[in-house]
Amino acid sequence: MGQENRLRILIGKAGLDGHDRGVKIVARALRDAGFEVIYTGLHNTPEAIVETALQEDVDAVGLSILSGAHNYLFPEIIRLLEEKGLGDITVFGGGIIPKEDIDGLKQKGVKAVFEPGTSTDEIISWVRENVSPRVI
Repeated sequence: MGQENRLRILIGKAGLDGHDRGVKIVARALRDAGFEVIYTGLHNTPEAIVETALQEDVDAVGLSILSGAHNYLFPEIIRLLEEKGLGDITVFGGGIIPKEDIDGLKQKGVKAVFEPGTSTDEIISWVRENVSPRVI
């Protein structure tokens, strides 16, 4: 993959969740697979994540949510992206999300939800198949 079309992926933690081991593993795996990864660190607001996505010209936003606030945080980030004209950014994520909430999140625009135990190879393959460079 040439430098000019290397996907830029923001990996973030929104809300008060302080657990970052899994998200760091995913961020490193994506980087090692050749993607450009921007990791925002812990305790970001939806507004901060969207502002970083805007500033960094990312192609996708991957969120890790283990706090139980997924039904608020995912839709709010998608709403803010659309408000800023960034609705074409692919949003995906994972964490501790009950199976019964996944369809509702997908209906609100989340493209994929990865459950605990998903291999990094599976996430990398999904990104390669489902994220395209944005036309800016």
